[in-house]
Amino acid sequence: MRIGLLSDTHVPEARESLPPQVKETFRGVDMILHAGDIYRLSVLDELQTIAPVLAARGDDDHFRLLEDPRVKEKHLLTIDGLKLGLTHVVPYPETLWQTLDDRMKRDFGGPVDVLVFGDTHEHLVETFKGVLLVNPGSTTLPFYRPRLGTVGILTIESGKARAEIIQLV
Repeated sequence: MRIGLLSDTHVPEARESLPPQVKETFRGVDMILHAGDIYRLSVLDELQTIAPVLAARGDDDHFRLLEDPRVKEKHLLTIDGLKLGLTHVVPYPETLWQTLDDRMKRDFGGPVDVLVFGDTHEHLVETFKGVLLVNPGSTTLPFYRPRLGTVGILTIESGKARAEIIQLV
């Protein structure tokens, strides 16, 4: 399964709409996961023309977004035997007051195999404590600068996951 990942689109604050490169990059994916700071449901509607969409509510998203069935504070999915968590904020690097293990227990009831998140506007693919952490960065405000950013592709096959970050051009 190929899953398109994006976060921190901030539409229309950063841009009036999604960059067209997102649709091109996600062509042929089986699902799209948005890790929050969506701002407008029209972003999810546009993505839905490509593949089914699920999204986590970001810390800058209005609570009304939760009225849409695609949007939750967090999602827990099982794909090909792997547990995948989707949320907006993850304590990484860990802090003295909250560890990754604490957050996974609170948000997902225990450990997950893959954790997709956003918030930092910085892309990341790293395995930490046995968890594949994936932050696709921001499509419109990478490192909080208005320009084309990044998305991710998560591939899950035969019970194994791998992720890549793609710079939009």
